[in-house]
Amino acid sequence: MTAPDSRGGRALLTWTALAAAAVLLSSPVLAQNFPITPGQRSTAQQVAQAGIPLSELAPNAPDEYTVKRGDTLWAISGLFLKSAWRWPELWGMNMEEVRNPHRIYPGQHLVLEKVDGLARLRVRSAQGEVPTETIRVSPRTRVEALTGDASVPTLQTHLIEPFLSEPIIIDEAELMRAPRIVAAPEHRVLITRGDRAYARGLAATPLKQRVEGRDDAYRVFREARPLRDPVTKTVLGYEAMYLGKAALVRSETNEMVRVSSGKDENTIIAGTIDIVSAKEEMRVGDRLLPEPPRQFLSYVPHAPSGPMTGTIVSVYGNAVAIAGQNQVVVINKGTADGIEMGHVLAILKDGQRKIDRSQPGEHTNIKLPNERNGLLMVFRPYEKLSYALILEINDTVKIGDGVVNPR
Repeated sequence: MTAPDSRGGRALLTWTALAAAAVLLSSPVLAQNFPITPGQRSTAQQVAQAGIPLSELAPNAPDEYTVKRGDTLWAISGLFLKSAWRWPELWGMNMEEVRNPHRIYPGQHLVLEKVDGLARLRVRSAQGEVPTETIRVSPRTRVEALTGDASVPTLQTHLIEPFLSEPIIIDEAELMRAPRIVAAPEHRVLITRGDRAYARGLAATPLKQRVEGRDDAYRVFREARPLRDPVTKTVLGYEAMYLGKAALVRSETNEMVRVSSGKDENTIIAGTIDIVSAKEEMRVGDRLLPEPPRQFLSYVPHAPSGPMTGTIVSVYGNAVAIAGQNQVVVINKGTADGIEMGHVLAILKDGQRKIDRSQPGEHTNIKLPNERNGLLMVFRPYEKLSYALILEINDTVKIGDGVVNPR
């Protein structure tokens, strides 16, 4: 929140205010520093001088709107603009008025002004009209909690939360080197939450606690499947099936054990794990990877700066070939191609192949044009592949559909 300024407290809603609320799973302190690209800043500066033409507004843009709990910035932006991802324009309209806004919150009232063919969006407190007289602001102490965050998120965070902390695309060799489950509870084949199981690493890298006596967190995966480019058939990466989480409660050791012959032999004692959460049931042979440190990720939806053409190579889920809104897909473009977290791309529905029988005696193979089918946003890029969330669609999305710049 920002204090009223000496020009009457006419604090205008900025793109930064929208972008600032786009921090997923982060603390309010971190939300004050956002990755604004040079291109976004340049766009904002241009718009700050020229304003936003009324033609850029959504056809049914409301004159006023009060932010409610459960709103998302994507939906709010879509109320006012034809393209919800064009947030630099909103920021540019107001960058000279409000230099350091952080978030927008439920209860804030957004007012759309239209003057001389240009649009302007400002924030009014829910308590009443924006004051027009000069307000004297005196220094005072303001205390804000550093835990929790009531600001409006960019999207419904539960849709992509698991993907922000679980690296799904991994190196197959790395997975094969990872420790593995070697035994289930007695008389059990499948393992689930609350069960105790046993695991070990390779001979050269036994499964050990980092600090003896302190449980270590692991994620459990199944074998990786290759993700291939639909056109070239080249393997771009491997996707491992995420199964759940486990805690290593006892390290793998070597001990002298008395065997049936009566002799003592040096024997491997498997490590002990407790399954703390399970997305799917686990079994012997599944692999363990250490839980990575929690990352505080922030992003702002924006278009790629240059031309971008790609293809959907996978729909996340078991044996899923068709995706709907709010589902996750993998595209065949990654950081090596210039893809960034927050990139918005248009989805192109692959045109059908048909036989033209409109002329008597003539049967010609034709293809219908590709049609724009919606938008997706990249939220976890890798080198050659990226995970993206389908934001909006007109029809179902399938493997082989294209992705391009949104305009």
